Amino acid sequence: MTSSRPRGPHAARGGRLLAISDLHVMYAENRPLVEALRPDSDDDWLLVAGDVGEYVHDVEWALGLLARRFARVVWAPGNHELWTPPDDPVQLRGEARYRHLVALCRRLDVVTPEDPYPVWDPDGDPLLIVPLFVGYDHSWRPPGTYNRAQALAVAHETGIVCTDEILLHPDPYPSRDAWCRARVIRTERRLDAERGGLPTVLVNHYPLVREPTRILRYPEFAQWCGTDLTADWHLHYAARVAVYGHLHIPRTTWYDGVRFEEVSVGYPREWRRRATPPGRPRVILPALARQHG
Repeated sequence: MTSSRPRGPHAARGGRLLAISDLHVMYAENRPLVEALRPDSDDDWLLVAGDVGEYVHDVEWALGLLARRFARVVWAPGNHELWTPPDDPVQLRGEARYRHLVALCRRLDVVTPEDPYPVWDPDGDPLLIVPLFVGYDHSWRPPGTYNRAQALAVAHETGIVCTDEILLHPDPYPSRDAWCRARVIRTERRLDAERGGLPTVLVNHYPLVREPTRILRYPEFAQWCGTDLTADWHLHYAARVAVYGHLHIPRTTWYDGVRFEEVSVGYPREWRRRATPPGRPRVILPALARQHG
């Protein structure tokens, strides 16, 4: 399945850069939200910051639908896409599952972290759009813990344990921490070689800095939310905006003068409680005078 829309290296004048994440289309109530997602113009791009779904066929359905509608769709994987549910017909694990999803996205004409970074340039101010896959390494530990084992012990004591511990396999790496470190090294080398001095829009499933996790109801969960290894990327790679999801707390914040946008939809039980209608993508650029989470 491929899109009939033309794919140039730049967005046309008048287009917008939009973002959304955590569509979780396994939930029946979330699927109509995806079906309702449409661009306002033929030049709109959509950034999808992970957690489209757990099953490969769900990821294919959602990204395929969006790729046919938007001028360009850019995807960064979340932890849920990398799960291997026991009833998914695709039983690939770890790196092999990720590569399978990358190949799927390429068939759909969706940009992945393994593809050339596209340039978004509607008005002579080019930006490099950088989808990331770096994972987490348990460096965002609960207070009073000093290593991964202690952090996990606290999580088990409080009953706050991410399902990744059961379904997200790091094969062939010995741990998800090791996979994260390998991805960080790979990504830094590529960005240093290919950025060419352009400012960036960094798109990652997890926040690049720890500060957004400080408001989590259960601080033990932060260890599955990112890594200290990316703490300066928004500055080092001249980010105009950093887009992320995962926390299911949509909002706009600023760190070191850089705008961070959490763009998740989340689970029905979460978005039902919000005053804003669910499933609306966030306008990343052109920047609005004021945005509400």
